[in-house]
Amino acid sequence: MDRLKIGITCYPTLGGSGVVATELGKLLAEKGHEVHFITHSMPFRLGKFDKNISYHEVEVNDYYVFKYPPYDLSLASKLAQVAKLEELDLLHVHYAIPHAVCALLAKQMVGPQLKVVTTLHGTDITVLAQDESLSDLISYAIDESDAVTAVSQDLIEETRRLLGITKPIDLAYNFVDKRVYYPREVSELRKEFAHPDEKILIHISNFRPVKRVTDVVEIFDQVRKEVPSRLLFVGEGPELSKVLCKVKELGILDRVTFCGKQDDVAQLLSLGDLMLLPSEKESFGLVALEAMACGVPTIASDAGGIPELITHGETGFLAGIGDVDQMAAYAKQLLSDEAMYARMKQACLHRARFTFCNDLITRQYEEIYYRVLGRPLPEELKSRPINC
Repeated sequence: MDRLKIGITCYPTLGGSGVVATELGKLLAEKGHEVHFITHSMPFRLGKFDKNISYHEVEVNDYYVFKYPPYDLSLASKLAQVAKLEELDLLHVHYAIPHAVCALLAKQMVGPQLKVVTTLHGTDITVLAQDESLSDLISYAIDESDAVTAVSQDLIEETRRLLGITKPIDLAYNFVDKRVYYPREVSELRKEFAHPDEKILIHISNFRPVKRVTDVVEIFDQVRKEVPSRLLFVGEGPELSKVLCKVKELGILDRVTFCGKQDDVAQLLSLGDLMLLPSEKESFGLVALEAMACGVPTIASDAGGIPELITHGETGFLAGIGDVDQMAAYAKQLLSDEAMYARMKQACLHRARFTFCNDLITRQYEEIYYRVLGRPLPEELKSRPINC
């Protein structure tokens, strides 16, 4: 096969974008491509050794003439260095700034044969693009990239609305690896968190204000009064202290477990009966997809790209942002109706496996890569089965 040499840059320890970028790189390596991660630290999902994967650390020199260490310049220089040394075909960067801008600078140093693919994940558009001091830079990064993808149709529309972008943007949904995310046998572990007659509600996030984590507490407080249940919080972040205060204020500390940051969330998700995701903004909602792949429905807000992931009434329920009463009502309805829950669980497994299939979306990215390089799809790739 015409093997590609791909450089990947992402935030290696932060949020869903880093997870998706790392998992994509691993899958591309499995397909025979040569993958080079170029980041400031080792991606936490990189895992075991693979002969097709290399890691290149971006080191920032703290010169006394700079008020702040020049990370962007160090990254651009490292991207160019690796691209030349390894003869990379393309750079796939996640987030418009700083990563796409740095990649474009690297391309100027290396030459036009090096292509740049940029994936928009959300914050670079929903937050940073509304800053007038950054909007022109983000527009430049998008317009000059050889291809641009976004993780939801809602994000594409938001990009066009905020920045007036007219160039084509490919829709490439996030995905989960079905070999990692599936319903686990956790009956013994479950006993450590809840009694047999209790349900487990779960929330996973970085506890930023946009996640509306105190809404999670309010929803659970309403649910547990009618449905015996427990709540698991996974993750850490700036709102954690507010959540703890809210839990104590409501007198439910004995029913809530704080698990902190966890790498193996598939194990924890399999403990859950319901995922709560009442976010104010969410370009996709990767944790809901991870839950779905483990057979766990989600109660969520109808923000951003979430409705593209969760089919209301089939794989979960959606309500308006901040409508904790409606979300709690949906949760109580679902957890009290065994037949409905069984149908929804199966629908979750089917949708995660066939709509957000890792093989399908990896193939989509491969097709984008060959397109920007002006190369025909290899016959081996065309004939390779997509295993969903």
